[in-house]
Amino acid sequence: MKQQGTWPPRSDGHRFRSFPMPETRLERRKSAAGPPGHSQRPRRIEPRSSSTSKVEDHGFAALPFDILARIAAPFTLPNLQAASLVCKSWSEALQPLREAMLLLRWGKRFKHGRGGVKSDLNKALDSFLKGAARGSSLAMVDAGLVYWEIGEKEKAVGLYRKAAELGDPAGQCNLGIYYLQAKPPNETEAVKWLFRASIGGHVRAQYQLGLCLHQGRGVEGSLQEAAKWYLRAARGGYVRAMYNVALCYSVGDGLSHNHHQARKWMKRAADHGHSKAQYEHGLGLFSEGDMVKAVVYLELATRAGETAAAHVKNVIVQQLPVSSRERAMVLADSWRSISASSH
Repeated sequence: MKQQGTWPPRSDGHRFRSFPMPETRLERRKSAAGPPGHSQRPRRIEPRSSSTSKVEDHGFAALPFDILARIAAPFTLPNLQAASLVCKSWSEALQPLREAMLLLRWGKRFKHGRGGVKSDLNKALDSFLKGAARGSSLAMVDAGLVYWEIGEKEKAVGLYRKAAELGDPAGQCNLGIYYLQAKPPNETEAVKWLFRASIGGHVRAQYQLGLCLHQGRGVEGSLQEAAKWYLRAARGGYVRAMYNVALCYSVGDGLSHNHHQARKWMKRAADHGHSKAQYEHGLGLFSEGDMVKAVVYLELATRAGETAAAHVKNVIVQQLPVSSRERAMVLADSWRSISASSH
Protein backbone atom coordinates (compact mmCIF):
# COMPACT_ATOMS: atom_id res chain seq x y z
CA MET A 1 0.00 0.00 0.00
CA LYS A 2 1.21 3.47 -0.84
CA GLN A 3 1.96 5.37 2.30
CA GLN A 4 -0.10 8.51 2.84
CA GLY A 5 1.70 9.90 5.86
CA THR A 6 3.96 12.66 4.65
CA TRP A 7 4.36 14.79 7.76
CA PRO A 8 8.09 15.48 7.82
CA PRO A 9 10.35 15.62 10.88
CA ARG A 10 10.83 19.00 12.48
CA SER A 11 13.17 21.40 10.74
CA ASP A 12 16.35 22.54 12.41
CA GLY A 13 14.80 25.90 13.21
CA HIS A 14 16.91 28.09 10.90
CA ARG A 15 15.15 31.28 9.87
CA PHE A 16 14.06 31.13 6.25
CA ARG A 17 14.52 33.91 3.76
CA SER A 18 10.96 33.47 2.69
CA PHE A 19 9.56 33.19 -0.78
CA PRO A 20 7.21 36.10 -1.39
CA MET A 21 3.66 34.83 -1.36
CA PRO A 22 2.09 35.95 -4.65
CA GLU A 23 -0.59 38.59 -4.42
CA THR A 24 -4.10 37.28 -4.95
CA ARG A 25 -6.37 38.87 -7.52
CA LEU A 26 -8.44 40.38 -4.71
CA GLU A 27 -5.33 41.98 -3.19
CA ARG A 28 -4.31 43.41 -6.55
CA ARG A 29 -7.81 44.83 -7.02
CA LYS A 30 -7.74 46.40 -3.56
CA SER A 31 -4.36 48.06 -4.17
CA ALA A 32 -5.54 49.36 -7.55
CA ALA A 33 -8.81 50.69 -6.11
CA GLY A 34 -7.12 53.43 -4.05
CA PRO A 35 -7.77 54.43 -0.43
CA PRO A 36 -10.90 53.32 1.49
CA GLY A 37 -14.00 55.10 0.33
CA HIS A 38 -12.64 55.59 -3.17
CA SER A 39 -14.92 54.02 -5.76
CA GLN A 40 -13.51 52.78 -9.00
CA ARG A 41 -15.62 51.12 -11.64
CA PRO A 42 -14.14 47.88 -12.95
CA ARG A 43 -12.58 48.06 -16.37
CA ARG A 44 -14.51 46.26 -19.06
CA ILE A 45 -12.72 44.67 -21.95
CA GLU A 46 -14.94 45.29 -24.95
CA PRO A 47 -14.79 43.06 -28.03
CA ARG A 48 -12.95 44.57 -30.93
CA SER A 49 -15.32 46.24 -33.35
CA SER A 50 -15.03 46.38 -37.11
CA SER A 51 -14.22 50.09 -36.82
CA THR A 52 -10.96 49.42 -34.97
CA SER A 53 -8.12 51.29 -36.61
CA LYS A 54 -5.74 49.56 -38.97
CA VAL A 55 -2.86 50.61 -36.73
CA GLU A 56 -4.31 48.63 -33.81
CA ASP A 57 -4.96 45.58 -36.03
CA HIS A 58 -1.38 45.75 -37.20
CA GLY A 59 -0.25 45.81 -33.56
CA PHE A 60 -1.89 42.44 -32.89
CA ALA A 61 -0.82 40.92 -36.18
CA ALA A 62 2.76 42.10 -35.77
CA LEU A 63 3.40 39.73 -32.85
CA PRO A 64 5.76 37.07 -34.24
CA PHE A 65 4.12 33.67 -34.65
CA ASP A 66 6.80 31.85 -32.67
CA ILE A 67 6.39 34.16 -29.67
CA LEU A 68 2.61 33.83 -29.80
CA ALA A 69 2.93 30.04 -29.98
CA ARG A 70 5.20 30.00 -26.92
CA ILE A 71 2.82 32.21 -24.96
CA ALA A 72 -0.16 30.05 -25.91
CA ALA A 73 1.55 26.67 -25.42
CA PRO A 74 -0.08 26.02 -21.98
CA PHE A 75 -3.53 27.26 -23.13
CA THR A 76 -6.59 25.05 -22.85
CA LEU A 77 -9.06 24.85 -25.74
CA PRO A 78 -11.42 27.63 -24.48
CA ASN A 79 -8.47 30.02 -24.09
CA LEU A 80 -7.16 29.11 -27.53
CA GLN A 81 -10.57 29.69 -29.06
CA ALA A 82 -10.84 33.08 -27.38
CA ALA A 83 -7.33 34.11 -28.49
CA SER A 84 -8.07 32.97 -32.04
CA LEU A 85 -10.88 35.54 -32.25
CA VAL A 86 -8.52 38.48 -31.68
CA CYS A 87 -7.54 38.76 -35.32
CA LYS A 88 -7.08 36.65 -38.42
CA SER A 89 -3.32 36.51 -37.95
CA TRP A 90 -3.70 35.02 -34.46
CA SER A 91 -6.27 32.54 -35.68
CA GLU A 92 -3.83 31.27 -38.30
CA ALA A 93 -0.92 31.17 -35.86
CA LEU A 94 -2.89 29.22 -33.26
CA GLN A 95 -4.28 26.63 -35.69
CA PRO A 96 -1.62 24.00 -34.75
CA LEU A 97 -2.43 24.39 -31.06
CA ARG A 98 -6.16 23.99 -31.72
CA GLU A 99 -5.33 20.78 -33.60
CA ALA A 100 -3.20 19.72 -30.63
CA MET A 101 -6.25 20.00 -28.35
CA LEU A 102 -8.13 17.51 -30.52
CA LEU A 103 -5.18 15.13 -30.42
CA LEU A 104 -4.92 15.60 -26.67
CA ARG A 105 -8.58 14.66 -26.28
CA TRP A 106 -8.14 11.50 -28.32
CA GLY A 107 -4.99 10.64 -26.39
CA LYS A 108 -6.89 10.77 -23.11
CA ARG A 109 -9.64 8.59 -24.57
CA PHE A 110 -7.11 5.97 -25.65
CA LYS A 111 -5.26 6.15 -22.34
CA HIS A 112 -8.32 5.68 -20.15
CA GLY A 113 -10.59 3.74 -22.51
CA ARG A 114 -13.25 6.43 -22.68
CA GLY A 115 -15.51 7.81 -25.36
CA GLY A 116 -16.28 4.44 -26.91
CA VAL A 117 -12.67 3.43 -27.58
CA LYS A 118 -10.61 0.66 -26.00
CA SER A 119 -7.67 1.52 -23.83
CA ASP A 120 -4.49 1.55 -25.92
CA LEU A 121 -1.39 3.14 -24.42
CA ASN A 122 0.52 3.12 -27.71
CA LYS A 123 -2.24 5.04 -29.51
CA ALA A 124 -2.50 7.39 -26.54
CA LEU A 125 1.22 8.13 -26.68
CA ASP A 126 1.08 8.64 -30.44
CA SER A 127 -1.74 11.19 -30.05
CA PHE A 128 0.05 13.01 -27.23
CA LEU A 129 3.30 13.20 -29.20
CA LYS A 130 1.51 14.61 -32.24
CA GLY A 131 -0.07 17.24 -29.99
CA ALA A 132 3.32 17.99 -28.45
CA ALA A 133 4.83 18.40 -31.92
CA ARG A 134 2.23 21.10 -32.56
CA GLY A 135 3.50 23.01 -29.54
CA SER A 136 1.03 22.12 -26.78
CA SER A 137 2.71 21.88 -23.38
CA LEU A 138 -0.37 20.03 -22.09
CA ALA A 139 0.30 17.26 -24.61
CA MET A 140 4.00 17.27 -23.69
CA VAL A 141 3.13 16.59 -20.04
CA ASP A 142 0.71 13.78 -20.92
CA ALA A 143 3.25 12.19 -23.26
CA GLY A 144 5.81 12.47 -20.47
CA LEU A 145 3.47 10.71 -18.07
CA VAL A 146 3.07 7.80 -20.48
CA TYR A 147 6.83 7.55 -21.01
CA TRP A 148 7.32 7.56 -17.23
CA GLU A 149 4.70 4.83 -16.84
CA ILE A 150 6.42 2.55 -19.35
CA GLY A 151 9.85 3.15 -17.80
CA GLU A 152 11.37 5.54 -20.36
CA LYS A 153 12.14 8.18 -17.77
CA GLU A 154 14.72 10.15 -19.74
CA LYS A 155 12.18 10.84 -22.48
CA ALA A 156 9.60 11.74 -19.84
CA VAL A 157 11.92 14.22 -18.15
CA GLY A 158 12.84 15.78 -21.49
CA LEU A 159 9.17 16.48 -22.19
CA TYR A 160 8.56 17.76 -18.66
CA ARG A 161 11.48 20.15 -19.05
CA LYS A 162 10.24 21.42 -22.40
CA ALA A 163 6.75 22.00 -20.99
CA ALA A 164 8.21 23.62 -17.87
CA GLU A 165 10.25 26.07 -19.91
CA LEU A 166 7.06 27.02 -21.77
CA GLY A 167 5.49 27.95 -18.43
CA ASP A 168 3.29 24.90 -17.92
CA PRO A 169 2.66 24.47 -14.14
CA ALA A 170 2.15 20.69 -14.40
CA GLY A 171 5.41 20.31 -16.31
CA GLN A 172 7.18 22.48 -13.75
CA CYS A 173 5.77 20.42 -10.88
CA ASN A 174 6.70 17.09 -12.46
CA LEU A 175 10.20 18.34 -13.22
CA GLY A 176 10.61 19.56 -9.65
CA ILE A 177 9.49 16.22 -8.22
CA TYR A 178 11.88 14.42 -10.58
CA TYR A 179 14.78 16.46 -9.19
CA LEU A 180 13.72 15.58 -5.63
CA GLN A 181 13.63 11.86 -6.45
CA ALA A 182 16.79 11.77 -8.60
CA LYS A 183 19.87 9.92 -7.35
CA PRO A 184 21.51 12.04 -6.17
CA PRO A 185 18.69 14.59 -5.78
CA ASN A 186 19.08 18.17 -6.94
CA GLU A 187 17.05 19.90 -4.25
CA THR A 188 17.89 23.47 -5.24
CA GLU A 189 16.70 22.88 -8.81
CA ALA A 190 13.64 21.07 -7.47
CA VAL A 191 12.62 24.01 -5.30
CA LYS A 192 13.11 26.42 -8.20
CA TRP A 193 10.61 24.57 -10.39
CA LEU A 194 8.19 23.78 -7.57
CA PHE A 195 8.08 27.45 -6.67
CA ARG A 196 7.30 28.45 -10.26
CA ALA A 197 4.53 25.85 -10.46
CA SER A 198 3.18 26.96 -7.08
CA ILE A 199 2.97 30.56 -8.23
CA GLY A 200 1.03 29.21 -11.23
CA GLY A 201 -1.55 27.68 -8.87
CA HIS A 202 -0.55 24.01 -9.10
CA VAL A 203 -1.76 22.50 -5.81
CA ARG A 204 0.52 19.46 -5.80
CA ALA A 205 3.51 21.72 -6.32
CA GLN A 206 2.33 23.95 -3.46
CA TYR A 207 2.16 20.90 -1.19
CA GLN A 208 5.59 19.64 -2.29
CA LEU A 209 7.07 23.10 -1.81
CA GLY A 210 5.58 23.09 1.69
CA LEU A 211 7.32 19.78 2.39
CA CYS A 212 10.65 21.18 1.17
CA LEU A 213 10.27 24.19 3.45
CA HIS A 214 9.22 21.94 6.34
CA GLN A 215 12.19 19.62 5.90
CA GLY A 216 14.72 22.23 4.81
CA ARG A 217 15.33 20.57 1.45
CA GLY A 218 16.89 22.97 -1.03
CA VAL A 219 15.99 25.95 1.17
CA GLU A 220 16.37 26.97 4.79
CA GLY A 221 13.54 25.35 6.73
CA SER A 222 10.58 27.36 7.97
CA LEU A 223 7.44 25.86 9.48
CA GLN A 224 5.61 29.16 9.03
CA GLU A 225 6.34 29.31 5.31
CA ALA A 226 5.60 25.60 4.92
CA ALA A 227 2.22 26.01 6.60
CA LYS A 228 1.30 28.86 4.24
CA TRP A 229 1.86 26.65 1.23
CA TYR A 230 0.09 23.68 2.86
CA LEU A 231 -2.90 25.91 3.50
CA ARG A 232 -2.93 27.22 -0.05
CA ALA A 233 -2.78 23.66 -1.45
CA ALA A 234 -5.47 22.49 0.98
CA ARG A 235 -7.80 25.29 -0.07
CA GLY A 236 -7.17 24.22 -3.65
CA GLY A 237 -8.37 20.69 -2.82
CA TYR A 238 -5.12 18.77 -2.31
CA VAL A 239 -5.95 16.07 0.23
CA ARG A 240 -2.51 15.47 1.76
CA ALA A 241 -2.19 19.19 2.35
CA MET A 242 -5.53 19.15 4.20
CA TYR A 243 -4.13 16.55 6.59
CA ASN A 244 -0.93 18.53 7.16
CA VAL A 245 -2.91 21.73 7.77
CA ALA A 246 -4.96 19.87 10.38
CA LEU A 247 -1.75 18.80 12.12
CA CYS A 248 -0.35 22.34 11.98
CA TYR A 249 -3.45 23.74 13.66
CA SER A 250 -3.61 20.85 16.12
CA VAL A 251 -0.10 21.24 17.54
CA GLY A 252 0.48 24.91 16.71
CA ASP A 253 3.36 24.31 14.29
CA GLY A 254 3.51 27.02 11.64
CA LEU A 255 -0.07 28.07 12.38
CA SER A 256 -1.62 29.29 15.62
CA HIS A 257 -3.14 26.49 17.67
CA ASN A 258 -6.82 26.27 16.76
CA HIS A 259 -8.84 23.19 17.72
CA HIS A 260 -11.83 24.16 15.57
CA GLN A 261 -9.71 24.61 12.42
CA ALA A 262 -7.77 21.42 13.15
CA ARG A 263 -10.99 19.43 13.44
CA LYS A 264 -12.45 21.04 10.28
CA TRP A 265 -9.43 20.20 8.13
CA MET A 266 -9.03 16.70 9.61
CA LYS A 267 -12.67 15.90 8.77
CA ARG A 268 -12.25 17.37 5.30
CA ALA A 269 -9.20 15.18 4.65
CA ALA A 270 -11.03 12.15 6.05
CA ASP A 271 -14.05 12.80 3.84
CA HIS A 272 -11.71 12.93 0.84
CA GLY A 273 -10.40 9.47 1.67
CA HIS A 274 -7.15 10.12 3.56
CA SER A 275 -6.81 7.03 5.76
CA LYS A 276 -4.70 8.59 8.51
CA ALA A 277 -7.15 11.47 8.72
CA GLN A 278 -10.00 8.97 8.98
CA TYR A 279 -8.21 7.34 11.91
CA GLU A 280 -7.50 10.67 13.63
CA HIS A 281 -11.03 11.94 13.04
CA GLY A 282 -12.46 8.68 14.35
CA LEU A 283 -10.44 9.12 17.55
CA GLY A 284 -11.77 12.66 17.88
CA LEU A 285 -15.36 11.50 17.51
CA PHE A 286 -14.75 8.78 20.10
CA SER A 287 -13.41 11.33 22.59
CA GLU A 288 -16.54 13.42 22.01
CA GLY A 289 -18.80 10.44 22.68
CA ASP A 290 -20.12 10.00 19.11
CA MET A 291 -19.55 6.25 19.05
CA VAL A 292 -21.39 5.28 15.85
CA LYS A 293 -19.65 7.90 13.68
CA ALA A 294 -16.35 7.06 15.34
CA VAL A 295 -16.78 3.42 14.32
CA VAL A 296 -17.61 4.45 10.74
CA TYR A 297 -14.40 6.45 10.29
CA LEU A 298 -12.28 3.89 12.12
CA GLU A 299 -13.74 1.14 9.94
CA LEU A 300 -12.89 3.15 6.81
CA ALA A 301 -9.34 3.66 8.07
CA THR A 302 -9.08 -0.05 8.87
CA ARG A 303 -10.15 -1.01 5.35
CA ALA A 304 -7.48 1.34 4.00
CA GLY A 305 -4.79 -0.47 5.99
CA GLU A 306 -4.51 1.54 9.23
CA THR A 307 -3.99 -1.32 11.69
CA ALA A 308 -4.09 0.92 14.77
CA ALA A 309 -7.61 1.96 13.79
CA ALA A 310 -8.77 -1.65 13.88
CA HIS A 311 -7.72 -2.07 17.53
CA VAL A 312 -9.57 1.06 18.66
CA LYS A 313 -12.62 0.20 16.58
CA ASN A 314 -12.88 -3.28 18.12
CA VAL A 315 -12.80 -1.82 21.63
CA ILE A 316 -15.62 0.63 20.79
CA VAL A 317 -17.73 -1.99 18.99
CA GLN A 318 -17.84 -4.12 22.12
CA GLN A 319 -19.58 -1.26 23.90
CA LEU A 320 -22.29 -0.76 21.26
CA PRO A 321 -25.64 -2.53 20.97
CA VAL A 322 -26.05 -4.80 17.95
CA SER A 323 -28.33 -2.32 16.14
CA SER A 324 -25.71 0.45 16.41
CA ARG A 325 -22.94 -1.86 15.17
CA GLU A 326 -25.01 -2.83 12.14
CA ARG A 327 -25.87 0.78 11.41
CA ALA A 328 -22.21 1.77 11.54
CA MET A 329 -21.26 -1.01 9.10
CA VAL A 330 -24.05 0.00 6.70
CA LEU A 331 -22.81 3.60 6.76
CA ALA A 332 -19.23 2.44 6.13
CA ASP A 333 -20.35 0.20 3.24
CA SER A 334 -22.26 3.04 1.57
CA TRP A 335 -19.57 5.67 2.14
CA ARG A 336 -17.94 7.31 -0.88
CA SER A 337 -15.12 9.81 -0.72
CA ILE A 338 -15.83 13.34 -1.85
CA SER A 339 -13.14 12.94 -4.54
CA ALA A 340 -14.80 9.80 -5.92
CA SER A 341 -18.29 11.29 -5.73
CA SER A 342 -17.25 14.32 -7.78
CA HIS A 343 -16.25 12.25 -10.83
